Amino acid sequence: ARLPVPAHYFILKSSHAFNVLDARGAISTTERAKAFASMRRLMRDTATLWIERREELGLPLMREQRTKLAAVPSPSRAEVPTTPQTLAIEIGLEELPPHVVPETITAVRAALTERLAATRLAHGEIWVGGTPRRIVATIAAVAAEEPDATRQVKGPKWAAAYDASGAPTKALQGFVRGQQASLDQVVKAEIGGHEHAVVEVRQAGRSALEVLAEVITGVVTGLRAEKNMRWNDPELSFSRAIRWLVALWGPVVVPVKVSSVTAGQATYVMRGAQQPWVDVAAASELVDTLHDAGIEVSMGARRDSVVNQARRLAASVGGRVDVDGDAAVIDEITNLVEQPHGILGSFDERYLELPDRILTTVMRKHQRYLPVRSSEDGAGRLLPHFVTMANGDCDDEIVRRGNESVLRARYEDALFFWNADLKAASAEAFVPGLEKLTFENRLGSVGQRARRIKDVAASLAAVLDERGAGLSAADAATLARAGELAKFDLATQMVVEMSSLAGFVAKEYAVRQGETPAVAAALAEMEQPHTAADAVPASVPGAVLALGDRFDLLMAMYALGAKPTGSSDPYGLRRAALGVIRILREGVGDGALASLTVRDGLAAAAVRLREQDVAVPEDSIEAAEEFVAGRFAQLLRDEGVGAGFVQAVLPGAGSPGRAATTLAALQGLAADDGFRDLVAALQRIERIVPAGTAATYDAGLLTEPAEEGLRLALEALPAAASAEVGSYAEAGRALVGPVAKFFDDILVMAPEPQVRAARLGLLAATRATAPDGVDWRALDIALGESRA
Repeated sequence: ARLPVPAHYFILKSSHAFNVLDARGAISTTERAKAFASMRRLMRDTATLWIERREELGLPLMREQRTKLAAVPSPSRAEVPTTPQTLAIEIGLEELPPHVVPETITAVRAALTERLAATRLAHGEIWVGGTPRRIVATIAAVAAEEPDATRQVKGPKWAAAYDASGAPTKALQGFVRGQQASLDQVVKAEIGGHEHAVVEVRQAGRSALEVLAEVITGVVTGLRAEKNMRWNDPELSFSRAIRWLVALWGPVVVPVKVSSVTAGQATYVMRGAQQPWVDVAAASELVDTLHDAGIEVSMGARRDSVVNQARRLAASVGGRVDVDGDAAVIDEITNLVEQPHGILGSFDERYLELPDRILTTVMRKHQRYLPVRSSEDGAGRLLPHFVTMANGDCDDEIVRRGNESVLRARYEDALFFWNADLKAASAEAFVPGLEKLTFENRLGSVGQRARRIKDVAASLAAVLDERGAGLSAADAATLARAGELAKFDLATQMVVEMSSLAGFVAKEYAVRQGETPAVAAALAEMEQPHTAADAVPASVPGAVLALGDRFDLLMAMYALGAKPTGSSDPYGLRRAALGVIRILREGVGDGALASLTVRDGLAAAAVRLREQDVAVPEDSIEAAEEFVAGRFAQLLRDEGVGAGFVQAVLPGAGSPGRAATTLAALQGLAADDGFRDLVAALQRIERIVPAGTAATYDAGLLTEPAEEGLRLALEALPAAASAEVGSYAEAGRALVGPVAKFFDDILVMAPEPQVRAARLGLLAATRATAPDGVDWRALDIALGESRA
C-alpha cells in the first residue's frame, strides 16, 4: 500500500507496547535487543518510504492544511483603569526541557527589564517564575499611561540656518516642515561643540495598553533557546511550541496577538484536571489562581517542596536523601514537574550486591529518582528504596508499582552485564574488543586511540625524567600496566549500556580481575575530571594517563580541523582543555608535574598521530595550544579575575601551574607602591627600546654617572631574581631609581651610533631581567585600573 504515515503510527504503537512489557519485566535482554533492532529497521524503512512518496508527489510544501493553534476564549473587555495596576504575563508552552526553564526565566526577566526601560511607563518590581509548561511574570504598579515628554531634534548648523539678511534658508525651512513645526519654535543649541538650529517636539504619552502590547510582543517573539524550532507557526521559533498567552493589566486583557497566538485571560492548569482551563479575574490573581490549581510557579518554592517531601518519605524508612550530593538531580526534577507529588518506591535487596555507583547512576540518570541512604551510619549505606516525583495528584500505588517495575528491569540488565563482564579471565580480555569500536573514521578504532594514549603518557613520563622529576619505579610500572589496559572498560557491556560509568567500571573490574589497586586507581583517574566540580587525579600515573588521553583528543581533532564552533563541541574539546589546565594547575602531590607544559603534550600526541599516518599540520599544534590558552583565560574570568590580570598572565598559559602561581603573586603585589614603580619603569623601557634589540652593550661606552649607576645596579641583581615574580619584585626595586635617573640625565637616542646602541642594549638588558610569562604592559594597565 506504500502508506508511510499509518506505518509510522503502528511503529509508535509497537514501541509503546514494548515499553509496557519491558517495564513489567516481561522481556529478556536478548529479546530486548531483537525488538530494538526490529523497530529500528522498520523506522528506517518507513522514513525511506516517506522520502520516496514525497518525491513522487513533487515534494509538496504541506502548508495547505496547516493546523491552527488552539485559541483560548477571551472574556469581555472591562473598563480601562486610570490608576497603576499589576501586569501579569503567562507564556504557555508545551513542556520545556528542564535546563531550559531557568534559562528562559532569566531571558524573560532581562527582556522585560530592557524593553520597559526603553519606554516612559513607570512600574514597580519585576518578578518572573516558571514551570516546564509556563513562564509567568508579574510587574507591580504599572502606570496607566506614559507622561508627556519633549525632545530636541537637531537641525542644520546655526550658520547655515539663516542667510545674511536673517531670512531662514531652504535647509532650515525643510527641516521645520519635516518636524511639523513653525519657525518661531526654532532655537539655538550647542550640540557636539557646534551650534545648531533645533526644535523641541512634544511626544504625547501612550496608554499602558498600547505600550505593554508592544513590550509583550517583543518579549514573546524574541524568545530563544540553544536549540530552536518552528512549531507549525511561521513567526515563532523556540525550544517548544507556544500554545497560549495570558496578558492582564489589572482586570483588562492587553491586546496582544503574537503570530497566531492571541492573549486572553484564561490559563491552562494541570492536564488531568476536570476543567483544563480557568479564567483569571485580574492580574494580581494569576499566581494565586495557579497555586489554587496545584501549580507552584516559583522555582525556589517548588524545589523546597521536592526536598521536603523527599526527606519526609526517606525518613519514613529510616533513611535520608543527600540533598547536596543530588542537587543536580533535584534541580532537574524541580523543572520536570509543576506540582511535585512525592512517592516512595522500593527494590529487591539482592540488587545491593552491585556497587552503589551503578545503582545510583540508574536512578539519577535514567529515572531521575533520589536514592535513599541510611541515616544510622556516617557512610550513608544505600537502602533498597528511592523517591520519585509525580506531576500532580495520582494513584500512588499504581505509580509506585510502575516505577518499581521500570527500575527492576534496569537493575536486572545491570546485574546481567555485571555478572557477564566478570566472567572474563582478566581485564586484558576486553582490550581486543576496542578494535570493534570506531572512535572517528579518519583516526581509526578506539583500540588505536588507547595505544596512542599509552604512548603519549610514556612520552610525558620521559619528559619528566629528562627534567629531573621522573616517576618512581613503582609509579613507572603502574603507568606502563595501566597504559596497556587504557580504555578497556569501553568494551564492557556495562559501559556500552551506561557510558557515564567509564573509569569507575575500569577500577571495579580491574580490582576483581587481579590488577593491583594502584593500576585500578590509575585507570579510574584517567577519566578525571569529568566535570568542573570533579577532583583531579590523585596519583602521578593517573594524572599522566589523563593528560595523555586529553592531549591525544585535542591534537587529533585539531589535526582534522574539527575544532569547536559556537555552542557546538561534539567531541568535548572544551572539557578536555579544562581537564589539562586543572591537572597541570592543581598538580599532584608535591608538584610532580610542574615541569610539564601544554606544548609538551601536544607535540607528543602529534608524533603518535603522524606514526599512524594522520596528517598533523604544524599550525594545528599552534591552534590547539592557543585554544587551551583561551580556555585558561576563560576559566580565570569565570573565577572573577579581572581582565587586566588575566591578560597579564596569558603569555604563561602554556604552563598553567606556573601561570596560576604568577597570578597569585601579582594580585598580592597589586597594592605595593614599590612594585608598581618597578612595573612603570619597565614600561618606560618598553616604550623606547625597539623589539628585538639585543640585550648586550659595550660597558666602555657607558661613562656617564647615570649610565654607570644603572649598569652597576643591573650587575648587582641576583641571577635567581628573574626566576619568579615574587623574588623579582623584591630584588628589582633596586632598578627603579637608576632607571629614572637614566631617563632624566641621558639622551638614549644619541647621535653617535655606537653610544646609542650601547644605551639601548643596557636598557634591553634591564628589560630582560623581568621574569617570562608576564605581559608587563597589560600588568601596568591592570595595576593602574586597580588603583583607580
